[in-house]
Amino acid sequence: MRVMGRAAFLDLRDASGTVQAMLRQNVLGDDYSLLPDLDIGDFLGVSGNMMRTRTGQPTVEATTITILAKGMRPLPEKWHGLRDVETRYRQRYLDLIANPEIADTFVQRSRVISGIRRFLDDRGFVEVDTPILVPIPAGAHARPFITHHNALDMQLYLRIATELYLKRLIVGGLDKVYEIGRVFRNEGIDQDHNPEFTLLESYEAYADYNNVMEMVESLVSTLAIDLHGSPRVPYGEGFIDFTPPWQRLSLPEEIHRRCGVDIDQYPDAESLIGKAAEMGLDPAPREARGRLIDKMLSVYVEPHLVQPSFLIDYPEDMSPLAKGRPDKPGYVERFEAFAAGMEIANAYTELNDPGVQRARFAEQEHLRAAYGDDEADRTDEDFLTALEYGMPPTGGLGIGIDRLVMLLTGQATIRDVLLFPQMRALSSDADDDHDSR
Repeated sequence: MRVMGRAAFLDLRDASGTVQAMLRQNVLGDDYSLLPDLDIGDFLGVSGNMMRTRTGQPTVEATTITILAKGMRPLPEKWHGLRDVETRYRQRYLDLIANPEIADTFVQRSRVISGIRRFLDDRGFVEVDTPILVPIPAGAHARPFITHHNALDMQLYLRIATELYLKRLIVGGLDKVYEIGRVFRNEGIDQDHNPEFTLLESYEAYADYNNVMEMVESLVSTLAIDLHGSPRVPYGEGFIDFTPPWQRLSLPEEIHRRCGVDIDQYPDAESLIGKAAEMGLDPAPREARGRLIDKMLSVYVEPHLVQPSFLIDYPEDMSPLAKGRPDKPGYVERFEAFAAGMEIANAYTELNDPGVQRARFAEQEHLRAAYGDDEADRTDEDFLTALEYGMPPTGGLGIGIDRLVMLLTGQATIRDVLLFPQMRALSSDADDDHDSR
């Protein structure tokens, strides 16, 4: 706001852009006296004729002004931008006001989700909704959030995955289904983890993990082209090239190449715990073999997977819901997709033998009891009943949409692609201090 005696110039901004308004005392009359009570951040409506100033700037020559809403607090740092990270995430509305370029990331996020729906719809998939409150939190290795339903007097959980319900629909004859929705995992918070996140899961009957790999390559490269006009996406100081085909790498071979461990030489948890201790991985005295392999993968392999890569040949220990490889006992038909050192997708040929699935669930329950692994998968009897009616060979996929958006928009932390990331609660003293500012 620039006041010059009997005239003033204001910059008005909304989602469509910014326009200058010129206010004259001889035009507005008594309304011109409102100016001393206006502050940066107030909501003001003007009407009038469009003109250009002597410098050629498009301007509304106001004939009326209306105060739409009064800001009772001053905007941060007098409109010069909000830089404090804690405040930016905790009060996202101030971040969007002070740093309007931030909104571009969330507009792009919306475009990514729309693009995913368009891609899958064009392939004949049907979007569905499955329960968020579930009696058994199964379908992933994760610790759930627990709640209670008063009317039914029963303990329920926030879902950790949509997998088992979507596969029930495959049993029921819906051959191509997907869901985009929030899932909840009671885990730590870091640059690529938030306890609630948006997950895409899709299931296609009569497909296997090779078909799903090709679909993922095509989907992500299509999204990159939609956003950037090219499959080469700026990220950090370089580019990530999502052009298909992506490289296929064997998990055991990559672990052996990066840290010299042949996991096939360590067939049980006890032997691998000893080796992990030698390597300085600090394993727990009792830790499941699959979890130890996952640690080796995270420490020694994932940071090197900068360009898009599929990691295949996963041990059965790590994959209780995946179909075994007939040519390689102890391994399953599973892949994870990585880029920028971060997992973005997990998929497999679904296990559809109810007897084998029951045995796998039993092994997961054993891991929870024997190793204290509270993230081990859980037995879902209703799902097993569904499998006993018969499920066709199926290719399943899960993509973390938040991480995918990070890659496609060049963001280094998941908090920059979540409008309201989870934050530690402020103490009452901190609240008081904040309110007084």
